[in-house]
Amino acid sequence: MRVIGGSARGVRLVAPKGLDVRPTLDRVRESLFNILAPRIEGARFLDLFAGTGAVGIEALSRGAASCVFVESDRRSLDAIHRNIEAARVADRAQVCRATLPRDWNAIPKQTKGFDIIFADPPYAFLEYEGLFRGLTDHLQPGEAGIFVLEHSTRVEVVYPKEVISLQRRVAYGEATLSFFA
Repeated sequence: MRVIGGSARGVRLVAPKGLDVRPTLDRVRESLFNILAPRIEGARFLDLFAGTGAVGIEALSRGAASCVFVESDRRSLDAIHRNIEAARVADRAQVCRATLPRDWNAIPKQTKGFDIIFADPPYAFLEYEGLFRGLTDHLQPGEAGIFVLEHSTRVEVVYPKEVISLQRRVAYGEATLSFFA
């Protein structure tokens, strides 16, 4: 797996061995950043269920001002640290150990909220309501902030319509990206 665009393009990323880590496919990541291109420069990015950190590192490589990586697994956290060093983006990265949705308070808040929040929970994840409810304290309000959820195409994600609205949904085989504001 490699960084596919920006200043760290071509940098190899490591994944923890023996874990059921499902990194975002290159074609899905490429499409994600084509869609986010107008918003990425200078953005405050939050990468939830970060795994290897590939998506957040891609954001930093393409010009995001900062990224907070959130992951619960120690081996994945080690891989994230190694990957941000290899990509030379450590000065704009912060890594946080937290289990969502239980530990929303462990995530450092931004003064104005994050511009982009990306979440790629395990496909067996069932706590979407708690995930969406926690967004309100972290996402920039209104159309200024965007939340992108990667999930199984087979899963119909139920979200609180009074909190957030679905803007776009794009499927790539087994993976779907849902964009909310």
